[in-house]
Amino acid sequence: MDFQTLCTFDTFKSLWSHYGYGANLRDVIEQEFTRIKGITYLDHAATTLYPESLVRDYFQDISRNVYGNPHSHNPSSRLTQDTVDRVRYRVLQHFNATPEEYSVIFTSGCTAAVKLVAESFPWRPPAESEAGSHFCYLTDSHTSVVGIRGLVCGRGVVALPVSPQEVENRARTKGEDDTCQTPHLFSYPAQSNFSGRKYPLGLVRGIQTRRLYPACDHQGRWFVLLDAASHVSCSPLNLQECPADFVPVSFYKMFGFPTGLGALLVRNDAAGILKKTYFGGGTAAAYLSGEDYYVQAANICDRFEDGTVSFLDVIAVNHGFEGLYRITGGMHNIQQHTYGLARYTYMLLSSLCHGNGRPVAQIYTEGQFDSPSTQGAILNFNLKDCHGQIIGYSQVDRMASLYNIHVRTGCFCNTGACQSFLGITNQQMRRNLQAGHVCGDAIDLVDGQPTGSVRVSFGYMSTFEDCQKFLSFVAECFVEKPVTVDQVRLQELITGTAASGGLHEEPPINNTNGGAVRADERAKPTDAPLRGFGHRDSNSHREAYTLTNIYIYPIKSCGAYEVHDWPVGPLGLLYDRSWMVVNGNGVCLSQKREPRLCLVRPQVHLPSNKLLLQASGMDTISVPLENKTPMHAHYRVCQSKVCGDRVEAIDCGDEAASWLSDVLGQPCRLIRQSPDFTRDTKKRPSGAATATPLSLVNEAQYLMINRASAELIQKLMSSRQDDAEGDQLLDTHNVISRFRANLVIAGVEPFEEDNWPHLIIGNTRFVVAGQCGRCQMIGVDQETGTKTKEPLMSLSAYRNGKVTFGVYLTHQLPEGSSKVSVLSAGSLIQPEPHSS
Repeated sequence: MDFQTLCTFDTFKSLWSHYGYGANLRDVIEQEFTRIKGITYLDHAATTLYPESLVRDYFQDISRNVYGNPHSHNPSSRLTQDTVDRVRYRVLQHFNATPEEYSVIFTSGCTAAVKLVAESFPWRPPAESEAGSHFCYLTDSHTSVVGIRGLVCGRGVVALPVSPQEVENRARTKGEDDTCQTPHLFSYPAQSNFSGRKYPLGLVRGIQTRRLYPACDHQGRWFVLLDAASHVSCSPLNLQECPADFVPVSFYKMFGFPTGLGALLVRNDAAGILKKTYFGGGTAAAYLSGEDYYVQAANICDRFEDGTVSFLDVIAVNHGFEGLYRITGGMHNIQQHTYGLARYTYMLLSSLCHGNGRPVAQIYTEGQFDSPSTQGAILNFNLKDCHGQIIGYSQVDRMASLYNIHVRTGCFCNTGACQSFLGITNQQMRRNLQAGHVCGDAIDLVDGQPTGSVRVSFGYMSTFEDCQKFLSFVAECFVEKPVTVDQVRLQELITGTAASGGLHEEPPINNTNGGAVRADERAKPTDAPLRGFGHRDSNSHREAYTLTNIYIYPIKSCGAYEVHDWPVGPLGLLYDRSWMVVNGNGVCLSQKREPRLCLVRPQVHLPSNKLLLQASGMDTISVPLENKTPMHAHYRVCQSKVCGDRVEAIDCGDEAASWLSDVLGQPCRLIRQSPDFTRDTKKRPSGAATATPLSLVNEAQYLMINRASAELIQKLMSSRQDDAEGDQLLDTHNVISRFRANLVIAGVEPFEEDNWPHLIIGNTRFVVAGQCGRCQMIGVDQETGTKTKEPLMSLSAYRNGKVTFGVYLTHQLPEGSSKVSVLSAGSLIQPEPHSS
């Protein structure tokens, strides 16, 4: 079967019969999840989505009923207490447990539940007569579990990481002496949040009875913390079969709402060992303020829920269960549905090949998605180019955002699994840190090796169309045409005869000499210009560099305003990005979230002291450039963030807010940076003694691009589009507009500006502060607001995954000078290259 045939619902149904929940799934999506229309949401392992009926029913509940503080005894408080207790029973019922066996302690989330165990567990330091406690954890554990190590190591407790292979491979008959009561804690995930691998729930009893490693090697009493946060989002958990002592969960991973609420399920037989030092409101049976006298509450839940429980959120959990069971019928149905989608995606992605036969994906999994009992609805991978080189996850993420596909990238707060699957040593992890890579950033490759990966995950409302759109996206953006399928591999997966374990070996690439090129002999892309693309002969170096265009962007992320002569202010070009649009919550809007911003065309009219707001089909309105009246007289001061920095701004009034809301179709407001607020540049030039003040720009005062560089990318796009399917060819002007530069120069060689430390434009000197890293915003057509995969794809291919274009500049005024500089289009430019 070819790829197009494989991407059909008929093919999916022939491979997996469990789809949906009886009713038409499309109708359910239209009724319950209208807000995701046009979005392919594949990040359910981070948080799933709530059905609209959950919020609607919850709102009606809290609108009809008066819920008081459960620590009081009036009728509204008793209603709250009874409802909260009812939810506790509902939680236990969901996990097939009873109040006689388990207690439900509400926390702020799974991490808080883990921390509660860590802080309350009776860790015992080593003594002369006996060994101390051990904290042991599977290396494939979430950061929140590994973080217990930071608490116990300071108490003399041994922290022992255990690989998944060791648990059963090193099992042996335990010693005869069972009198030792030293408490130990072993933690492992029911499901890896990295790969979706499900670990045997039978490990719980194996550790508790000391049949498995590491319990078999250490005398004492062993307790098990089963991290169930990832598992319970799409799979049933039966505590009768795996009576773990401590089971932390987060409800937003199950229902999508409420956030900020989790629970610790504690086996009552084990609850007695937990000892608290701090006691908050509601946790004491009695205490004296004048003496060190305290008696803890008898009820386990009361004892550990410091202060007033988040009772309105707890009530929302009840509606979460109601909606979940009404829509799906239960967790078994969800497991079958989501596993089928993940398995299908795995089968196609692992069989997908470039035109030269090389596989497109390196998939990180144990086994071959053989069963929903061993594999969850998570697929983790990196994409590879036709040479076998890893494509950085940031590039995949940027392109996915252009297609409105929501994925997760990085190491997913699971360094152990990331190191194991990607083959990253501890020494390499330290080197990556020295290279500037930290958790959560966009540095995806260091020395050509991946620092993380891409994860897609499914939820109960995921559909076949989500799989189809994702797979088509990969084929369109990352597969060297023609798209091919490894039929042998695919047939092995279909028939279930594929060998478990790793991926198939990469096939050799046939060359024109009749030989074969192995993966380690492949040609590697370079930063050198392509032959015939942007190359000029040596005589062209005598050509003059000129400033061809000047653009300001008065409102951040809105349309450009081209000028010929323009003053240079203390923050950059005068009025450049002095305003920005924020949504109803005061969050800055950019074209990443709202591409229609480019349709707002602001103009600065200096003689009338007005900023004009223009858009097609709308009347032109204006706001003052400089407000002469006192700030507090008409406008309110507000706080927002730009590129992670706090900024102080002034609201520009209701008329501008109403106008922008009509244009963008959502509530928003226009705000201006406060004249009394200063913010310093992130891109400080090497050797700069002081920071440079910024407007509402992201990184630096100015952004400059080279027309020769844009022309090269445009030509490269043209060559790539020979095989494209209906893509519109972009001209050079369109390409330049997408990079949203302040200054456009006519250079000589493409990307030569990357090597300039300084330059003079006219009589104004600038310092180069660094290269501009690009995101998916360059995929937005600045004339129409539509999104395309270019020029991001061609830029990334040419720059070998280094998606930079243009350089940041800062302006250096001569010492003691107060003269206002003016930049003019047509000015000569004197670059100062690095000395060789």
